[in-house]
Amino acid sequence: MSQTLIVIHGRRDWEPYYPSEQVISFADYVNGRYPQQVPRTRVINLCQNFGYLSEGYYCSLLAEARGHKVIPSVRTLSDLSRRALYRLQIDDFSPSLYKFLDQEATSEPLVLLSFFGRTADSRYDELARKLFETFPCPILEITLRFRKRWEISRLRARSTRGLTSAEEDDFAQALDEFSRKVWRKKREQKAARYDLAILCDPLEKLPPSNKGALKRFIRAGKELGIDCELITQRDYLRLPEFDGLFIRTTTNIDHFTYRFAKKAENEDLVAIDDSTSILRCTNKVYLADLFRIHKVPSPRQVVLYKDQPEQLPQLEGTLGYPIVVKIPDGSFSRGVEKARDRSELEAICKRLFQESTLLLAQEFLYTDFDWRIGVLDNEPLYACRYYMVKDHWQIYRHGSRTDSGGFDTLPVAEVPPAVLAAALRATRPIGDGFYGVDVKEREGKGYVIEVNDNPNIDHRVEDKYLGMELYRRIMGIMLKRMEARRGH
Repeated sequence: MSQTLIVIHGRRDWEPYYPSEQVISFADYVNGRYPQQVPRTRVINLCQNFGYLSEGYYCSLLAEARGHKVIPSVRTLSDLSRRALYRLQIDDFSPSLYKFLDQEATSEPLVLLSFFGRTADSRYDELARKLFETFPCPILEITLRFRKRWEISRLRARSTRGLTSAEEDDFAQALDEFSRKVWRKKREQKAARYDLAILCDPLEKLPPSNKGALKRFIRAGKELGIDCELITQRDYLRLPEFDGLFIRTTTNIDHFTYRFAKKAENEDLVAIDDSTSILRCTNKVYLADLFRIHKVPSPRQVVLYKDQPEQLPQLEGTLGYPIVVKIPDGSFSRGVEKARDRSELEAICKRLFQESTLLLAQEFLYTDFDWRIGVLDNEPLYACRYYMVKDHWQIYRHGSRTDSGGFDTLPVAEVPPAVLAAALRATRPIGDGFYGVDVKEREGKGYVIEVNDNPNIDHRVEDKYLGMELYRRIMGIMLKRMEARRGH
């Protein structure tokens, strides 16, 4: 269970907003007049003054002393108190964050108000979100000036005092979105033992779980006493509310999913995917070296370096044609091409080297299907056969639309032993997370193509054999790990 407390100077400060039991005065917070027996408490500090030794300063200081998660933190207030401190953290902001601004010189500053990483004008949201992640603060005043180029000249924590009527509306909406639990009516049913955040991207075209699967994860969690909530990248600072994080959007190192995994671990949450698994699985060059070291059966493969073109002729003798060339961090068959001769190989490498310094060249093993073995906690969980798209050599074909081949979902017991053995051998050096291992079967042997840290679980595909039991097993592992983390 968790609770959110909104700390204000006095009740008059909350008059423009909807009443809530979670809104308390600074005096009440200092004196401990709030529910004390809740395992996790988050504090949103909206005091009037945030200067050193002020009311707002002490609110954040006491929250941290009490083990509460608070925004803004004392560190954030300290960073915002001196320009020299926050300049160090914003100097490396990408120039693209200022692309929305007119580049014409002007002496007039531009002042923005950010409410939980949102502004009244959506053009500024990318900048506001980045600043919010760097300096988590409910209301942040951002002043920009043009000095050869636009730059941030001042950052200041603000209270709700002095907001216009329109700004009050914007603040209320942002607070509602940032911390929806504040506005929920108390549940009549027994409260769940654990809270699990399921991270999704509503705009993702090929998410690892469709809506039907997400609904079943939530249902399975409820059966086990886990309250599951779908969150998005905007909920980054809400993570301390939860006991665990389950990532159901495609992961990458240079992506918000990795930041979520790292933050979850820093907050002592159970995380699937964990950051180590993301790091190890999302780069095919890393996996190739891991397979070599741990003698995982896999197709012959060679790492190609951009500045060594002499490697290409050598591949002909090493791998033979056709040769599969891959961008290390591609997914869903993106950035994967097949060269049938030297000219195709050179053209493909020239094109893909524009995206990555290293490429992976792999021996081509044609099969009618790839095995997908789902592995969780070092045990096989489910098994599928993904068939190649008709008249194509991959299970996905990208164009004006994305096509995929057919599939079979089978009991794990029906998987050839060599395929299972290869899959488990590939995941053991990576960790005990949730993995989807792609294996080709040739002449009674299994060859691991890659290990995915964020494998698909789609309703009516991967769950076709186990049904709801598949979701119960995954949620059961989450429960076991959250219980262990809490010491139960």
